[in-house]
Amino acid sequence: MHIILAIDSFKGCLTSEEVEAIFAQALTARGATVRSLPMSDGGEGMLEAFISALHGQIVPAEVHDPLMRPLLASYGIAPDGTAVIETAKACGLTLMTPEERNPLIATTYGVGELIAHALRRGCKRFIIGLGGSGTSDAGKGMLQALTDSFAPHGTIHDVLSRETARCQFTLASDVRNPLCGREGAAFIFAPQKGATPQMVEELDRRARQFADSSARLMGKDASTQPGAGAAGGLGYAFMQYFNATAQSGADLLLDLTAFDQQLERADLVITGEGHADRQTLMGKLPERILQRARKHHVPVWLVAGQTDDAEELIAAGFSRVDKLTPEGMNLQEAIKPETTRQNIFRWIDRNF
Repeated sequence: MHIILAIDSFKGCLTSEEVEAIFAQALTARGATVRSLPMSDGGEGMLEAFISALHGQIVPAEVHDPLMRPLLASYGIAPDGTAVIETAKACGLTLMTPEERNPLIATTYGVGELIAHALRRGCKRFIIGLGGSGTSDAGKGMLQALTDSFAPHGTIHDVLSRETARCQFTLASDVRNPLCGREGAAFIFAPQKGATPQMVEELDRRARQFADSSARLMGKDASTQPGAGAAGGLGYAFMQYFNATAQSGADLLLDLTAFDQQLERADLVITGEGHADRQTLMGKLPERILQRARKHHVPVWLVAGQTDDAEELIAAGFSRVDKLTPEGMNLQEAIKPETTRQNIFRWIDRNF
């Protein structure tokens, strides 16, 4: 049996590669031929998944975290010089404790430092993952870091005309929200990053003010483009200042791994994520995998740590929807890596 593993990370527990390694070990012991494809939709684990697909290398860089503390972060460079940047490596929510989270002061400055590092290495093409941010500064911090790096006595215009004029930026993100308003970055995402209702109003006001001044400066306004609200408005800064294009992170990675061609030799695809429910069907990684596999008439099993809305997921086309966590096991126990490993082996024992 030829099985493709295309499983997203189990957030807070195991990376995509780690989850798939456990599945692969158990399945090959039962005689299956397994192909593991590390997965990400642009969020957690994006760097490792994309660099694996591109056969690139991980590069360390000294930057600043969202609270401007020194941080050793990393990004990737593919053999063709494409830089892969997971913005959460420099401005991620997990870089701060719950008590430290305050999107009024958290900054994307470190993201700009990662880009500057890659530019100095000669990179001209960039794939930017926008998931998991702990910021809501509309990308102002990123732009300031680039200005400080390349034009300390000038403006962002100097950077645009010299350093990034011939660069191409592709945003790996499934977020479709605009920058401002009730569906924008502040109102939809900032509460998850520690913002109070009063902070949300202030963040939205700041974003509108920045968009207005940027429109006058650049002669265009990208604030209403789908995806401008991603990563606390970081998507907007890339679109407004670097003419970035947004693409489904899942589809981008599936194209890079030649997923459709590999389906021609597959008997089964196993996909999954930490928690699957009806929101999985809103363009998340398992749903994108399902749509592609159906065209090749390859069944897809959805296996997650926890599942809800299983009937809806089955109706959407998944051949099976299973959860790994036994009934009655509490979340803190379930998300321990060793517990997850045991639960995967137990599930495979029952099903193969």
